[in-house]
Amino acid sequence: MARRSTVQRDPRIAGDPELSAYPDFPDDPDLDRAPARGRGASRGRWSGGGGRWLVWTGRAVLWALIVVIVVNGVRAPFERFTQQNAPSGAVSTPGSGFPTVQASAFAAQFAEVYLNFDGARLAERESRLAPYLPEGAEAQFGWDGFGRMSAGAVQPYGIEVVDADNAVVTVAYQSENRRQLLSVPVYRDRLAERFVVAGRPGILPAPRAADLPPKAAPERDRAAEQELRTTLEDFFKAYAGDTTSLQQYADAGVTLQGFGGAFTFLQLKDLAVPAGGGAAREVTATVTWGVPSKAAPTVDPEPADPGQTGGKLEQSYLLTMVKQGDKWFVKDIRGAYRSVAG
Repeated sequence: MARRSTVQRDPRIAGDPELSAYPDFPDDPDLDRAPARGRGASRGRWSGGGGRWLVWTGRAVLWALIVVIVVNGVRAPFERFTQQNAPSGAVSTPGSGFPTVQASAFAAQFAEVYLNFDGARLAERESRLAPYLPEGAEAQFGWDGFGRMSAGAVQPYGIEVVDADNAVVTVAYQSENRRQLLSVPVYRDRLAERFVVAGRPGILPAPRAADLPPKAAPERDRAAEQELRTTLEDFFKAYAGDTTSLQQYADAGVTLQGFGGAFTFLQLKDLAVPAGGGAAREVTATVTWGVPSKAAPTVDPEPADPGQTGGKLEQSYLLTMVKQGDKWFVKDIRGAYRSVAG
């Protein structure tokens, strides 16, 4: 008796197409049409449509990269050309590469030494100038050693970048009753990140003060001024030195910080409250402070020793006042805007 094979046979008839994993695939035997036969026959309608989308997406990305490369390639030489042809007096820009802040500080320090000299103290000025000057430079850097000059309030005023290593720094200063400018040519050693004064400085006149146009006085709320005066007098007394009671004048959530005894309150000279408004008002207060000294302030117009007598200093403030019930509280205090009189 022949043994029956234990290998399970596929119930499909030899030559039948394999079942597709996709219900609508043309080779599905449930379809009414017969499948195509032969080596060159297509397996069905699906012919790699998803693959075509990937190809087109790849082409789009490739073209985008080509456009970016071309644009950058055209822009780079154009920017180099415009930078090379820029005027030598161009003001420094953040992308210039020249360290403008450091160069300005270096020039300001140099100006403090250069603008102060006394014929009786030659050696001192020479030693103080040396750290700023190039090797072999004249020790007094243009001064003949006679006379004297003093200057102060030296501050950076501007800078003109010549190229990546050179600039002209302008500083402002005060000498007696004159405000002037000093231009200082500066060279930067990029490798060592050091500076040196590259040539003789030049003193220039500073622009005069601007003309302040007149300003019309606003209409004032006299009733509010009277109501606020006592509160603000008490507030400025505490602001001057009584830090313990200062906070009782502050609006809810506001922390005030006063002088802590650096000044003394003498007078609320003026209080201006514009007309209009409600429970929140912007008021301008002019206060007279007592300047600390070895003696108390005096009303004597000609004290025996002015240097030993307490002085007075008028200051103006802008305060935001908020009313809660029948009381006013300080929400903010800062420097005032320009005065009416200019």
